[in-house]
Amino acid sequence: MAAHRKPRQRAMSGGKARTAATIALAGAATATGFDGTGHAEPQLTPGQVEAKVDRLYRKAEVATEKYNGAKEKADAARQRLKGLQDQAARKEERLDSARDALGSVAAAQYRAGGLDPAVQLALSDDPDRYLENAEFAERAGNRQNAAVAGVRKQLREIEQLRGAAHIELTSLRSRQTELKRHKKTITAKLGSARRLLSRLDAQERSRLGVSQGRASRAAGVRDSLAAPGSASSQAPGSRAAAAVSYAHQKLGSPYVWGATGPNAFDCSGLVQAAYRAAGIALPRTTYSQIASGRRVSRSELLPGDLVFFYAGISHVGIYVGNGRMIHAPNPSAPVRIAPLDEMPFAGATRVV
Repeated sequence: MAAHRKPRQRAMSGGKARTAATIALAGAATATGFDGTGHAEPQLTPGQVEAKVDRLYRKAEVATEKYNGAKEKADAARQRLKGLQDQAARKEERLDSARDALGSVAAAQYRAGGLDPAVQLALSDDPDRYLENAEFAERAGNRQNAAVAGVRKQLREIEQLRGAAHIELTSLRSRQTELKRHKKTITAKLGSARRLLSRLDAQERSRLGVSQGRASRAAGVRDSLAAPGSASSQAPGSRAAAAVSYAHQKLGSPYVWGATGPNAFDCSGLVQAAYRAAGIALPRTTYSQIASGRRVSRSELLPGDLVFFYAGISHVGIYVGNGRMIHAPNPSAPVRIAPLDEMPFAGATRVV
């Protein structure tokens, strides 16, 4: 009797085998996140959260200054474009008037028949009168020729203005595209920072300096401040003193990227607003503000001097004396007084 044998299992076809292998690999990749660390993000300590949030804020601030610069250039291009368009419109109005005048002259000549001057002289009953009229007509003809030349010149000028306006429009559209790109970067970095901070409880957020609401922030900041009088008195001039005074008045105001006041600021926006209140126009970005005055060393600092931080010159504050500044830090903290050593010092400028 034949021995009983266990029936063989059917081998999987090549297609099914590949499918199973793919599913298995996909499951393994999902489980390891493709880097062997597991799909779930590791639990960060409050200190690690703080470091990561700081890095995100730094990147967001760099993007903010680039956004501010692009916006400044876009606004300038928009103003130039408007000026060119207004200038072209005025020239087109004058051109229309000149064309109407030429049209009237041409119609009158057509009605007069345009006889040859020698024939008109021969047929004239009063040759002396005719010669006087001919001389006047010649002068009128010269004026007409000048009018025609003027119209042609206006046409060329209008075409030049339209060409310049097209260049400005192209520049404006390029800046607008750049603005959108920087805005997307800023929004992404700040969103990541918010999500990280949301993992912490209220006590941990408070320890990291993340407050809950403007009123409590302003109260906490102002309670620890000395009066601004001493800083203003040490300023190198009345305008620097006025800028310091303005910055003191804005302590507790929220940080909002791209804002220049009067109720919210980013770092360069606060500096620009403070000196605007003092009657001095500063450029919009940290990169330009550092070149707006005379460079001074850290040992020479006086209240009102602009102090800059990080190798990329991406942050700025207003020096108020005693190794401290007023600045708009980031979205987690309001305008406040802080030590210069809080960030890596990069340079300083005295505006006045």
